[in-house]
Amino acid sequence: MGLFYMKKFDQYVRHLQVLCRAEQEDVTNEFIVSGIIDKFYIQFELGWKVLKELLRYEGANQAAMGSPREIIKTAYAYFHFMEEDVWLEMLRDRNDATHIYNEEAAQQLVEKILHQYIGVFVSLEQQIRARYGDEVLEQL
Repeated sequence: MGLFYMKKFDQYVRHLQVLCRAEQEDVTNEFIVSGIIDKFYIQFELGWKVLKELLRYEGANQAAMGSPREIIKTAYAYFHFMEEDVWLEMLRDRNDATHIYNEEAAQQLVEKILHQYIGVFVSLEQQIRARYGDEVLEQL
């Protein structure tokens, strides 16, 4: 496999660095909570789109027009490191995030983001680097 450059991966890594700082923030502040949820939404979008690009690179036909759900399911079949159930749960939470109107639901989502989802995002970055090494070029 030759070298390929993934701008989405660059964006994924940069946004993840910001999201990883979320646990240092005051999660009792509703603006901070809202910001963490927004960052999660963006991170998830970048994540499934990175997977889509990798699947296209691997020659998976499903990657051409797949929905996030299809991309996640196909990625699970291609990549041993994919946690399909967690990614599908994140998809549900991403879809529900736009309909969170009460503070308790927002707090519960932030707890999941901080204690589960950020780790999954970090793991994806590490697994992509381990699998593709220098094939995934970044501009730092």
